[in-house]
Amino acid sequence: MEIILSSRNPSKAEQIRAVFVGLPISILTLADAGIDGEAVEDGLTLEENALLKARFAFEKAGSKSWAMADDTGLFVEALNGEPGVKSARWAGDTATTEEILYLLLKRMEGKSNRSAVFETAVSLIGPDGEIHYFVGKVRGRLLEEPRVPPQPKMPYSSIFIPEGQELTWAEMTIEQENAVSHRGKAFGQVRDFLVARNLVIR
Repeated sequence: MEIILSSRNPSKAEQIRAVFVGLPISILTLADAGIDGEAVEDGLTLEENALLKARFAFEKAGSKSWAMADDTGLFVEALNGEPGVKSARWAGDTATTEEILYLLLKRMEGKSNRSAVFETAVSLIGPDGEIHYFVGKVRGRLLEEPRVPPQPKMPYSSIFIPEGQELTWAEMTIEQENAVSHRGKAFGQVRDFLVARNLVIR
C-alpha cells in the first residue's frame, strides 16, 4: 500500500514513516511521487490546511491513490494563541527555520507564562475520495533559549518541552518523539484506522 504524503519536509517524512514501521505501507513524499509544486495553504484552521494539502496530492497523483497531509500549529498562551495556524509562515514565506525561531523568542522576551500547545491535524483521502480527519495535541512549555539547533524546517522543536518530559523535540530520538508528540498521536490514529478497517495487516 502506498500513501502520498503531501510534504517536502524531510524531517517530517522521517518521523511519519517511523509511525508506520511494521506495516506494509510506503509513505511517498511529493518528490518521491514525482509531483511538482505545493498546495496553497490559505485555510483558516489546521484542518482546512491539511485538507488543502491532501487534496493537492490526491488530484496531482492522477490515479486512485491514498493521500494524506498534516498541518501543525503552536498555540502560545502569552501570545493569545499565536502563531497558531500561521506557525510555519509567521515570519514570512521566505523566512528560514532560525528566523522563525528567533521571532518567537523575541516575542516571548520578559513573559513569565511559557505555556503552549502543539496541535496537529491530519487529513487522509482514500482512493474513493472519502475524507478522514485525525487530531493530536500536546501541552508543554517554552524555553527562554534553545539548548540545541532546531530540526530542519521545524523552528520550534528546540525550545518546546512537552509536559512530563525533560527534553525538547529536537533533543529526542524519533522513537521518543513519536511516543509523546502531537504528530505521533495524530498519525498513530491514522495507523490504527487503517488496521481497524483491514486495509493493511499487522
